[in-house]
Amino acid sequence: MKKLNYDKLNAFIASDVIQPFYKIRLERLEFAKLANISKRKNPYLFKAKNIETAGDLAKGLLDAFLSSQEETIFGDLMENLVIHVCHQVFNGNKAQQGKYRSVDLIFERDGKTYIVGIKSGPNWGNSDQVNIMRRNFKMAKSIIKSESGKKNLIAVNGCIYGKDNVPHKVNKDTGLSYYKICGQAFWELVSGDDELYKKLIQPLDKEAKKRDETFKKLYIEKINEMTKDVVDLFYIKDNLDWDKIIEYVSKK
Repeated sequence: MKKLNYDKLNAFIASDVIQPFYKIRLERLEFAKLANISKRKNPYLFKAKNIETAGDLAKGLLDAFLSSQEETIFGDLMENLVIHVCHQVFNGNKAQQGKYRSVDLIFERDGKTYIVGIKSGPNWGNSDQVNIMRRNFKMAKSIIKSESGKKNLIAVNGCIYGKDNVPHKVNKDTGLSYYKICGQAFWELVSGDDELYKKLIQPLDKEAKKRDETFKKLYIEKINEMTKDVVDLFYIKDNLDWDKIIEYVSKK
């Protein structure tokens, strides 16, 4: 076990988490046009919120569009951060794609081999998806045992945030049993640092502040542009015409 180099960690967060996250956010913001995104969102939802002004409709549509994929995008970047941290400390490596399913990280610690499927939070899937993960974990353990002879294999569903007070998910078929380790406990598992889950906040905050001003400037410009488009397309007698909006989205 090596000590985590926090200077390298902070540099990785800047270059491989925040920078690409804001790059994608800006690209999506530049792409956003009323004609593109209004047909992707449920107009009945916005009516149910009693939206009455062009500005509120434009902002609601834009915010829904931007947020729809942000958690997935950011989750993928944080997965890379987990692998980076584990590689520094335990020489962990990203699992070979195609060979292993539902497995993102493999590493050794305290005489045990951990095979880890990384998720953003604990409530990520339904029972069918969890059962698929169980079977894939069992297959991964079988592959590693046959290739290396290693026997002390631990399957982990690691969650970047959250908690689970009953982490050992036991199955009568022991090959399908696994651990669900979340939040503080998961970051400690891959780093050896019980406080890492809180230490990540400062570099994330520092790097986000550097880039947020550019994003906010473009965001305001886009809101103004889309507000004008809403007025041009959907206003009659200074009011939103919801018949026009519904027809624009759904008329055959």
